[in-house]
Amino acid sequence: MKQPLVSVIVPNYNYARALHLCLDSLRAQTYPHLEIIVVDDCSTDDSVAVAEAHGARVTRTPYNGGPAAARNLGAAVATGEILFFIDSDVAARPDAVANAVELLSADPTTGAVCGNYDPVPLIRDSLLEEYRCLQQSYWLIADEGQIMTLYTALLAIPARVFAEVGPFNPGLRETENADYGMRLAQRYRILLSPRVRGVHDHDHELGVLVRKVFTRTALHIPLYARKPEFPGGLRSGPRAWVSIAAPLAVLTAVLPLLFGPALLLVPVAALVAFVAGDLPMYRFVRAERGALFLVYFIAMHFFLNLVIAVAAACGVAAWLTSARFRRLYDRPEVATR
Repeated sequence: MKQPLVSVIVPNYNYARALHLCLDSLRAQTYPHLEIIVVDDCSTDDSVAVAEAHGARVTRTPYNGGPAAARNLGAAVATGEILFFIDSDVAARPDAVANAVELLSADPTTGAVCGNYDPVPLIRDSLLEEYRCLQQSYWLIADEGQIMTLYTALLAIPARVFAEVGPFNPGLRETENADYGMRLAQRYRILLSPRVRGVHDHDHELGVLVRKVFTRTALHIPLYARKPEFPGGLRSGPRAWVSIAAPLAVLTAVLPLLFGPALLLVPVAALVAFVAGDLPMYRFVRAERGALFLVYFIAMHFFLNLVIAVAAACGVAAWLTSARFRRLYDRPEVATR
C-alpha cells in the first residue's frame, strides 16, 4: 500500500532558538515521505536563515497575521495528502508522524489526531517553564482519547478534511484552535493520542504567560456561553472550579479580621477546594519532581488561577455589553491565500 505524502507545516514567529531543534526532529522522523514547510510570520530574528540551513521549504506571510494565518498559508501551498502541523517550539519524537498517519488511516471517521508533550521542557531555562510543562502534560494525559477541542502544537489532519472544514480563523489569535475544534467535531472524531508526542519549549517569562492565559480565557467566554460543556467551562469538570475557589480564598481572607476568627473557615474551605480540584495533578507533579517543587507548582497554579478568574470576569462583562464580542465565533474566515 502506497504511503501518503505528509506535508509538515511549521508556523514560526521569532522562535529561532527552538526552530533548529524542531527541524532536527523532523529530519529524524521514521516516516519517509515528508515535505517540510516553514511558514515564517515576518520574524525579526534569524528564523528564516535557520530554516533554510536545514533545507526546509520557506514561505512567508505578507504581514504578521498570527499562527492561524501562517497555518492557513502552509496548508495552501502544501501538496501532501496529510497535513502535520507542528509549532516551531516543539521537537517531535521520531515516530510521531508515522503514528499519526497510522491512526488517521485506521479509521476514516477520525478527522484529526493531536499529540501530547513530555513533562520536561525542550529548553530548560526557568522554573516557570517547568511548571507550565508539567501542567500542560498532565492535562493532556487526562484528556487522552476522543476530545471536542483541538491542540495545534502537534496536529495531523487529512488535507481533504481541512479543505472540507475550512481554514483556521485568523481573526482569533490565541483561540483559533478551540474554534476549529468546535467546527471539526461536528463532522469528525478528534483524537488526542500519547503515540504522537513531542517536547515543548513553553513560555519562560511570567509576563508573556500571564498575557496568553488572560487573553485565551477572556476570548473563550463566547464559546462557553454557547456550549457550557466545552472543555474548560464550568460544566466540563472540577478543573474549572479551581478558578473560582482561588479568588474566593483571597476575597474571603478579610472575613475573620472583620467578623471574628470563626469565619477563618471560609477562606480555608476555599483553599481546600482549590487543592482538591487538581489533586490528581499534584500527585503527578510530586511523582515527577518531588515535594519541594510541588510547593512552587501550587503557588504558581494559584496565581494563574487568579489571572483566569479576572480574565473570565472581563470576558463575561464584554459578552454582556458587546454584540460584536458575542458574535466572535459566528463566521470563520474562508480566505486561505
